[in-house]
Amino acid sequence: MSKLSMIPTVLTVVGADPAAYAQAVSRVEAALSSRPAPLGALAADFLLDGAAVAPLEALLADLPVDFAIQPVENRRKRLLIADMDSTIINVECLDELADFAGVKAQVSEITERAMRGELAFEGALRERVGMLAGLSVDALQSCYDDRVRLNPGAETLVRTMAAHGARCALVSGGFTFFTTRVAQAAGFHLNRANTLIEEGGKLTGQVGDPILGKEAKLAALIEETALLGLTPGDALAVGDGANDLAMIEAAGLGVAYRAKPIVAAQAHAKVDHADLTALLYFQGYKASEFAA
Repeated sequence: MSKLSMIPTVLTVVGADPAAYAQAVSRVEAALSSRPAPLGALAADFLLDGAAVAPLEALLADLPVDFAIQPVENRRKRLLIADMDSTIINVECLDELADFAGVKAQVSEITERAMRGELAFEGALRERVGMLAGLSVDALQSCYDDRVRLNPGAETLVRTMAAHGARCALVSGGFTFFTTRVAQAAGFHLNRANTLIEEGGKLTGQVGDPILGKEAKLAALIEETALLGLTPGDALAVGDGANDLAMIEAAGLGVAYRAKPIVAAQAHAKVDHADLTALLYFQGYKASEFAA
């Protein structure tokens, strides 16, 4: 029996397609003989008794909806710690820089393998950055301007949590050139990432030490919660690749966003259909509480 079955628990269902969402709500209503508590047009909570948890996961698995099952207590988190590439933003910045250098195919293949957990992150990062040697630093701004966009719901997620007193940290295995800009655009309080080394207006193909990867992301979670007088259980972590897994597993609510299978399998919840505002609904926020 799941630990969740022993304590007050809530199921949150979030949809992107109205028909699929209506079907999901209907199934849950029938299974629980209870009515939903609406959070938004396509989001609702159901309070559970313990016996209902496991069957509900199977009940919803075939529908294109997102859902989370978690304890009611401490549901609204006080720290958001988020990956950047393909989570808060729409692209992998390193892959896009590689396109400017004419080596995107080679770099993207390594990126994919690293995100699936098939390659050690540090070695994969150094190898990919090495392929950028000689690229003009002007390409970084062009890449940001032309290709980097916040994913739907990202700014609402960050600004809503911040408005309700949460600390918001962007922690990336990518590069500070991008995290500083994305953090400002989305409303994060702080950002951590790796540094590209440049000389004479060109990238050297090297990255500053130490490399920020899986363990550094976990360390950021632990450090930030400690600074706030909190525990990892008070944090929400979200990401999509293998180097996000440690922080996702350690957080009170760890969410896989459009994630690789190794991450989706271990996360507490996943978002494959709705936008990033699903993370607000998972915490019990109503749409009327979202920051403008």
